[in-house]
Amino acid sequence: MLPDNASEAGLPWDGPPVVARVDTPTDAGTVSAIVWGGGAPSVVLLHGGAQNAHTWDTVALALREPLVAIDLPGHGHSAWREDGKYGPEANAATLAPVIERLATTPVVLVGMSLGGLTAMAIAGARPDLVGKLVIVDVTPGVDRQKAAPIAEFVSGPESFASFEELLERTMQYNPTRTESSLRRGLIHNTKQRDDGHWVWRYDRFREGGGFDFPPLWEAVSGFAMPVTLVRGSLSGVVSDEDVATFRERAPHTDYRLVDGAGHSVQGDKPVELAAILREVIDA
Repeated sequence: MLPDNASEAGLPWDGPPVVARVDTPTDAGTVSAIVWGGGAPSVVLLHGGAQNAHTWDTVALALREPLVAIDLPGHGHSAWREDGKYGPEANAATLAPVIERLATTPVVLVGMSLGGLTAMAIAGARPDLVGKLVIVDVTPGVDRQKAAPIAEFVSGPESFASFEELLERTMQYNPTRTESSLRRGLIHNTKQRDDGHWVWRYDRFREGGGFDFPPLWEAVSGFAMPVTLVRGSLSGVVSDEDVATFRERAPHTDYRLVDGAGHSVQGDKPVELAAILREVIDA
């Protein structure tokens, strides 16, 4: 489906890129990742909760940079954890050795939403792995109220009688996205059971679904690497106060507002996000 991604984003298409799926064993089960390009990757992309590594496909096509897009534990083709713990700290402990194995460190670490919180936890615990940090539309200030529309969508029905029924509900919660892009995303993020019903390709959070992220503010205070905070102009997940607090704790943060983007900036404005990442990579 990559030609469709390129066409919709207005990107040139000169044939399939070099792409491989690589599975890495960890203490929490297998972690699956998509490795782009033939060179040594030094860019790592972490998606949001209830997404998977394919959410970065158009960004990767626009960047034309060797990179690794990881399926978070319990998402995509990565194993589901027996303990159901998918918070930032648990993810960070699992993914740090995966990053060391698949990428050339220190990396440009890019994380969106839950992936962004995970990236902060990795940068705080293993700053040796992170040369530059890009956080997309999330801060430790996110709470249940700010994330309410997302939580409402994710906590919806567990199965659907048809793919079209699933697509219709997804479109209702993603008014900034085209039907074609959502259809592609759902093909990667769902699977059909033997009884014909469609279910999500991710594990539901089973550890209370809490929003206990304020401890990550301490990690932000300790960031010494270059940091870029990207925010979608149409998203309510990050407030002006959150941005101010982030920049108070990490004064060297470069703040970018992407006009016309909701929470999933990589889905709504992938070319614009890729341009920001290009600046970070080349700086």
